[in-house]
Amino acid sequence: MGSSFDRSKKRIQLWKKALLQFSLCFVMGFFSGFAPTTTTSSFFSSSSTSTSSSISFQSPQPILSNTTITTNLLSPPSLTSTQPSLDLQIETEDSEDSEDMTEDFQDFQDSQDSQDSQDSQQPEEPQEYSIIPNKLLIIVTTTSSRDPIREVKLRRLSHTLSLVDPPLLWIVVEDHLQAPKTSENLRKTGVMYRHLTVKENFTDSSSEADFQRNLALNHIEHHRLNGIVHFASLSNVYDLQFFQEIRDIEVFGTWPVAMLGANRKRVLVEGPICNSLQVVGWRKKDLQQG
Repeated sequence: MGSSFDRSKKRIQLWKKALLQFSLCFVMGFFSGFAPTTTTSSFFSSSSTSTSSSISFQSPQPILSNTTITTNLLSPPSLTSTQPSLDLQIETEDSEDSEDMTEDFQDFQDSQDSQDSQDSQQPEEPQEYSIIPNKLLIIVTTTSSRDPIREVKLRRLSHTLSLVDPPLLWIVVEDHLQAPKTSENLRKTGVMYRHLTVKENFTDSSSEADFQRNLALNHIEHHRLNGIVHFASLSNVYDLQFFQEIRDIEVFGTWPVAMLGANRKRVLVEGPICNSLQVVGWRKKDLQQG
C-alpha cells in the first residue's frame, strides 16, 4: 500500500518538472523571436548609409531679389519612418524694396477702404421718373338730319376713335328727333362721349352745322373742359398718327385739307394763310381749275 502511493507521487513530480521545462523553453523561444539578428541590423545600417545624400541647388536670380534654396535629403532616424524630410532655408535679399512694396500696397488698400466707407455713408438718391400725361382730345362731330347714311358714318368714325390713345372725349351734336337711336349706338362704341341735341329747325345745312359747333363750344366752356378741340366731320378719313400730333398744339393749330367730291368730280384744297406764326386768312383752291 505504501509503495503504490510513493510511485504515484514520483510520477506527479516528473510531470511537473517536464511541464516547467516546456514552459521555460516556450517563453525563451517566444521572446527570442522578437530580438533583431546581427545580419538584419547590418543590412539596414548599410542601406541607410548608402541612401543618405545631400542635394543643393540655387534658383535663378530674379529682378528684385536674389534667393538661395538649399534642400537636404536626410535618412530616417529609425526603422518606423522611412520618408525623407526636407529642410528649406530661404535667404531673401533686397528687403528694403519688399518693405516699400508692402507699404505701398497697404496705403492703396487703406484708400480703397476709405472710399468704400464714404460710398456706403452717402444715401442713395431716389430716381425720379417724369411722366407727361397725354392731353385731352375733345372731338366735336356735327350731324345733319338730311344725311341718309348718317348712322353708317357715325359707326365708322367711332371705330377710328376707339383706336386713339386716351384721354379722349367725343361730343356728338344732332337733331333731337334722331337722338334715341343715336344714343343706343353711342353706348356700344366704347368711347367716352357726350350727346347734345338741338330742337331748332334749319333749312340750310351750313347754318345747322355752325349752330351745332357753337353749341358744343358753349358746352365745353360751361363745364370748363381743358383739352385740344377738333371738329371732326362724319365724312373725314383719319390716320391715327394725326390724333397724336395734334396733342402737341399749345394754343391754335390749323392745316390744309383736301376734299374730294365724288358727284362733282372735283378736288378742293382748303387751308390757312399764315404770316409767320399767325393765321391771317383762309384759302380754297380747285385743283382742276389750276
